[in-house]
Amino acid sequence: MERTLVIIKPDAVEKGATGKILDRFVVEGFEIRALKMFRFTEEQAKQFYIVHRERPFYGELVEFMTSGPVVAAVLEGEDAVRRVREIIGPTDSEEARKVAPGSIRALFGTDKGRNAVHASDSRESADYEIPFIFSALEIV
Repeated sequence: MERTLVIIKPDAVEKGATGKILDRFVVEGFEIRALKMFRFTEEQAKQFYIVHRERPFYGELVEFMTSGPVVAAVLEGEDAVRRVREIIGPTDSEEARKVAPGSIRALFGTDKGRNAVHASDSRESADYEIPFIFSALEIV
């Protein structure tokens, strides 16, 4: 079994899509091992997305991720990282609607920036991201 992190972004939380998104992962066979709602501080968001610090969208990403509450979950299942990435669809929600119409980003995202969810893109990312958000006591 493998674990991965998913964050329901401020746009999807604001739309009231949190329950539908979490339910999709449960229906797909994932176990939710940790779950919480919080709001990133600017420093936390900068550190969480540090891998993107040299990219032109870094500032916008940090600003967006601190704009409202998010819901984070640790999901566990077979080949979790790959399967979750497949379920959420392409980064750009407009593209997702064309190539993966049933994906989470196609259903709940708006565009490339406001794309409803973050998910770890590799096991290494999950190994960094999960303990960044959750303590060992919070993961069941």
